[in-house]
Amino acid sequence: MTALILAVFGVFAVAAMPIAHALLAAAMAAAAASDRVPLDLLVQQMVAQVQSFPLIAIPFFMLTGTLMMGGKLGEALIGVLSTLIGRFHGGPGQVGVLSSTIFGGVSGSAVADASAIGSLLIPWQKRLGYPAAFSAATLAAAATIDILIPPSIPMILFALSSNTSVAALFVAGVLPGLLMCGGFMAVCWWVGKRRNFPRDIRKLEWPVFSQQLLYASPALVLPVLIIIFLRFGIATPTEVSVLSTLYAGAVSAIVYRDLGLKRLHGAVVEAGLATGVVLLVIMASAAVGWLLTFDHMPDGVVGWAQAHLSSGWTVILLMNALMLVCGMFIDLPAAVLLLTPVFVPLARAIGMDLTQLGIMMTVNLAIGLYTPPVGTTLFITSAVAKVKVGQTVRELGPFYLVAFGVLALVSYVPASILK
Repeated sequence: MTALILAVFGVFAVAAMPIAHALLAAAMAAAAASDRVPLDLLVQQMVAQVQSFPLIAIPFFMLTGTLMMGGKLGEALIGVLSTLIGRFHGGPGQVGVLSSTIFGGVSGSAVADASAIGSLLIPWQKRLGYPAAFSAATLAAAATIDILIPPSIPMILFALSSNTSVAALFVAGVLPGLLMCGGFMAVCWWVGKRRNFPRDIRKLEWPVFSQQLLYASPALVLPVLIIIFLRFGIATPTEVSVLSTLYAGAVSAIVYRDLGLKRLHGAVVEAGLATGVVLLVIMASAAVGWLLTFDHMPDGVVGWAQAHLSSGWTVILLMNALMLVCGMFIDLPAAVLLLTPVFVPLARAIGMDLTQLGIMMTVNLAIGLYTPPVGTTLFITSAVAKVKVGQTVRELGPFYLVAFGVLALVSYVPASILK
């Protein structure tokens, strides 16, 4: 059954069928070929997977991001960061990295980050004379910080599949996210200085900066509030998602006064459509995951690893290698849901904490978002910058080095995971 699932899924994925549909086709083919799996039981497994309270957080976090970054607040945030660091070498690129990091505390979706931040920053950077390919590369990589800084939709999906704490994962992702932010900013500074990229050389005027900072403060406060609420147990992640949406709506309507019925309707529709895509992937992945478990595939992987791998670090290396390959071809939500049931028994066998596994998986699969051939943020930012994907990939080398450094740290140094 496992071989049939992998074969059917591989064929449809290569044929460019949407991942959710390819997973459903593979599950249906395996169930039809087996006399041990009733189709109605398979449907029950699909429906049961989305009947989960933590999943309510996904549409609310997406709606929060749309409300916060779709109006004047997003422009104010970028304006204050541009004034603060736009004067330094690689400053416009660093603005993109910091914007993505702050936006990561609002939305939880790297794709939303790449679309929202990219559409605002890439045209501005190009007007300054910045190389379009480097702008696209910077934001393609920086957008993935969004899923490390809480909230994070992939972490919610991992918690759903592994029965771990969403709040623990959110807190654990803060330090790796900040390390990624610092590393990417260092890359922008180094490349900008070495290649003498243009920058905004106007002198910093503190009165103007103070006004911009005050105007953008609602965007800067929300991520801090989310972390405080989660770290001290004031509210559950689902409750935090609802509170953040109410906060974003109130700020947009009362402070910035740019939330009309038309924009609210558009934000709700956008968040609803994005949530529908995620839920379809969850249902399809649940069907495939249940069939693989029914066929004892995870047990077989654990047995093979115990028989052929002599130490824990080699098991971690194997898991990272498999995740990197899967992340290059499969969308991140589907990869999380498919690989978690396989890797959880492996992690337990070597004594790895499941929170560490979740962070390692998130960092690893995030790299796939800007890696060909199916790099979602890579294609989005390249399209916005109007450059070929190959040109963007050539600029991504230093960013890959930083990302792999952070991946090695969270994989082999448990102390890098905050608890």
